[in-house]
Amino acid sequence: MPSTLISPAAALRALYWGAALLLLAALIGPAVPQPQDFHAFADQRAWGPLPHALDVLSNLGFAWAAVTGARLLLDRRSQALAPALRWLAALFFTGLACSAIGSSVYHWAPHDATLAGDRLGMSMAFAGMLGLALQSRIADRVAVRAAVAMLVAAVASVLVWLHGGNLLPWALVQGGGMLAVLGLACVAPRHGALALRLGMVIAWYGAAKLLEWGDAAVFEATGGLVSGHSLKHVVAAAAALPVITALRAAGTARMASTGTMCADACGHGGATNR
Repeated sequence: MPSTLISPAAALRALYWGAALLLLAALIGPAVPQPQDFHAFADQRAWGPLPHALDVLSNLGFAWAAVTGARLLLDRRSQALAPALRWLAALFFTGLACSAIGSSVYHWAPHDATLAGDRLGMSMAFAGMLGLALQSRIADRVAVRAAVAMLVAAVASVLVWLHGGNLLPWALVQGGGMLAVLGLACVAPRHGALALRLGMVIAWYGAAKLLEWGDAAVFEATGGLVSGHSLKHVVAAAAALPVITALRAAGTARMASTGTMCADACGHGGATNR
């Protein structure tokens, strides 16, 4: 068993306290406006009729991950997975599909209304990821409840920003969710649950955020070849790879286990009949 820094019980308590503190901060914290130049991305190049071409096309990574995940969940090997795990994975991959569409539409025509659609898709993906992290470390029921709560909070934060201009709740939801996943990475994987490598998820996400913040710097460093934001889409989509790998392994293992139990049962039945 791998050494850990946090017990499951302590992680769960920290999750509850963290959620309460984030809610309090969202309610009483100062309003944070979105930067006025938020929609001004470094790469403004168009390819024919396609504006902001690389920022649009780089969302194909999310589409690929969503399609791969959907095919995986529809595969017969995944049918034996726990219902909670399959639901959480479906939520995550649906969020990626919505992000692929929402982000493409947003970068085609960047303004607040299209950005809201992009963030709503991200909300589903964030909720699914938090749920998968909790399923792998704590319990199925806790994971589903937390995913639903995260989805409600994220959607509410998008609406608060869209109608009131306050970006603070969205920042707290996004940052708080990733901090929760980071903390859960310090908890030992639960026996029989999804063997999800949360450290890899965090690493990909962290790299994506750095590229997002360095949008113009990357564009300049590459001589105008590619911007940080375009690369951010590709790297963020790669955060789905640990989920895909873990689900594929879990489905294969569960099918093998089911086959072994069936063989044993058939063997016992044959012996009885003899």
